[in-house]
Amino acid sequence: METPTINPSSQWTQIALLLILTAFLGAMWGLERATVPLIAKSDFGITSAAVTLSFVAGFGVTKAFSNLFAGGLMDRLGRRRVLVLGWVVGIPVPLLIIFAPSWEWVVLANALLGINQGLGWTATILMMMDIMGPHKRGLSTGLNEFIGYVGVAALTFVSGLLAAAYAPRPNVFFIGVALAVLGLLISTIWVRETRLPHDDEAAQDRRKAPTQSFLATFIAGTRDRTLLSCAQAGLVTKINDAAVWGLLPLFLASRGTGITQIGVVAATYPLVWGIGQSFMGVLGDRIGRKPLIFGGMVVQAFGIWGITTVEGLPLQMAAASVLGLGTAAAYPTLIAAVGDYAPASRRASAIGVYRWYRDAGFVVGAVVGGLLADAIGFQATYGIIGGVSVLSAAFVAVGMVEPRRESPPLEWSTLRSLD
Repeated sequence: METPTINPSSQWTQIALLLILTAFLGAMWGLERATVPLIAKSDFGITSAAVTLSFVAGFGVTKAFSNLFAGGLMDRLGRRRVLVLGWVVGIPVPLLIIFAPSWEWVVLANALLGINQGLGWTATILMMMDIMGPHKRGLSTGLNEFIGYVGVAALTFVSGLLAAAYAPRPNVFFIGVALAVLGLLISTIWVRETRLPHDDEAAQDRRKAPTQSFLATFIAGTRDRTLLSCAQAGLVTKINDAAVWGLLPLFLASRGTGITQIGVVAATYPLVWGIGQSFMGVLGDRIGRKPLIFGGMVVQAFGIWGITTVEGLPLQMAAASVLGLGTAAAYPTLIAAVGDYAPASRRASAIGVYRWYRDAGFVVGAVVGGLLADAIGFQATYGIIGGVSVLSAAFVAVGMVEPRRESPPLEWSTLRSLD
């Protein structure tokens, strides 16, 4: 199939569409961050933190493996098909929560949400990398994550307001139905394939080194010190996020905090995270990846410790902002570092492997965090989690080598037509 030549403005149109879809993906997730832990208690009478966090664990398992397989699928089948599949899987998610007669339905919905996020968000990240080229990976990942987490924050806040005015369900989740349908339509009708049939960077890479199998790419992520440093830092970042997502609403509610205030605090963290990524990605292109990753892990620790030791809305928002800033420094920089380090012909697979390790942190954070919270309480649990972030920063300091970014800028003058 011949590929039409398009001008730069058309490329930016594609980037704009991908950013809209990323905002939708973040919004799908944001709908649940202030509401689902409350649904467990109000609708199903669940008081155990470990049982409540089962929905986070289900989300983490499916998102991690979706990330893993999404990378390999995109290397073989192209980006757009994986994006469309992600939205197809996302449509039942809000419907299952709306009509759930038992907690198991909510856990199943979050498992499907994990697939939606793993396939869809990974696809938008890779598609933006394809278009923007190797010297703007920090910019592309930072911009993508910025828009996505602004979507998370916005819908976390809105869902908190709606839950306070009405109830945690069903009204909140009608928004999710609209987002999923629109996401599928935009992906199917307007988004184009970004993996070029004649990728010069990938072809040059294949001439330098033999092609690795997907299994070899996976194993390399464990054996290589830089990839392993990125993987463990990503995993710990998601442990922190799981603890905030699943435990923070319960912790604040146990202190008598109202649903609206819970929504504000819960939304502050991803909002600062999202806005921070808009400039942290560019900063990583200028000063390198390692300083931001190391610093981000340390700052996350202080945010985690602060969020359960301060009282009052202003201080709680300040602590959530510190956590968001630390996450913003590390989060897009880790993806860009893996993109720098991985050969072009295996970049999608390498990023998929990294995102598998990273999102396994949801499972670890949900299972271990829930058990610890039931056993020793919320504050002690957050104290341990903050300490793990400090240890992760030390691992990065010792183990990570700054990736090189020596490839010349690419001129992306064509995009494939719709299939």
